Amino acid sequence: MASLILVRGLPGSGKSTTATKLAQTRGAIHIEADQFFVDQKGDYCFDASQLPEAHAWCLAQTKRALEQGQSVIVANTFVQHWEMQPYLDLANALGIEPEVRVCRGQYQNIHGVPQATIALMRENWQD
Repeated sequence: MASLILVRGLPGSGKSTTATKLAQTRGAIHIEADQFFVDQKGDYCFDASQLPEAHAWCLAQTKRALEQGQSVIVANTFVQHWEMQPYLDLANALGIEPEVRVCRGQYQNIHGVPQATIALMRENWQD
């Protein structure tokens, strides 16, 4: 049976690492909006103007996989609860009980998110 785990946290909190490990141990697919910005050479090329498209892509990939019966681990910042809502609604529509995990580690910020942006995200964080 398909399952959905949402992994949330600030940049550098360990979301991708946690999601990768969960996906490996559970035979699930790991999806995150950051994957949208990886080019064919494997380079990360972030473009803030494409962020809405990246999140729409992430949700669409999640929907496709869940509808095919695959388990999915989604790792995004999900700073505010409303950002998770489309995934929670999708899980509800498919009869899946979602799980939410919060990462609070202090690791290297591999995507170069500016400290000012992280500070703003921290101020807006909803537990």
